[in-house]
Formats: sequence, C-alpha cells, structure tokens
Amino acid sequence: MSEHGDDDNHGNSVAAWVMVGTVLVASAIMAIAMIFPNVPLFVGGVVLVIVGLVAGKVLALAGYGINGDVARSDTNLS
Repeated sequence: MSEHGDDDNHGNSVAAWVMVGTVLVASAIMAIAMIFPNVPLFVGGVVLVIVGLVAGKVLALAGYGINGDVARSDTNLS
C-alpha cells in the first residue's frame, strides 16, 4: 500500500460539500427529466450543475476550500 501523509482530509470542506450536494441534486433532477420526458426540467438540471460548479469554485477562492483561510482558522475541523 502506498503512503499518503498529507492527504487525510479527502475534500472535507464547505466548498466541496456545497459543490457535490448541488451537483447530486441536479443529477437527480436530470434523471427525473429523462424518466418523464421533460426538456425544460433537464435544462434546469444542467443549469444547476453549472451553478454548483461555480459555487464550489467561488467558495474555494473565498477561503472555504481545503487550504483556505477560513478552513485553517476553524479549530473544530478534525
């Protein structure tokens, strides 16, 4: 097995959770749009995916990512 000394958090940050949660909800919306053929609902899901990706990146740049200022100052993170 390989050693990963500095890789112990596996993306546990506000930015990562917001992005993953938003993309997961968007994927479910798009799946529903495929089951019940509905183009506007599918397009809404695609837009929500883009919003989630942008939100994750903006939060990471604002310091809520793994190595962000906010994440480093929060002593409750383990």
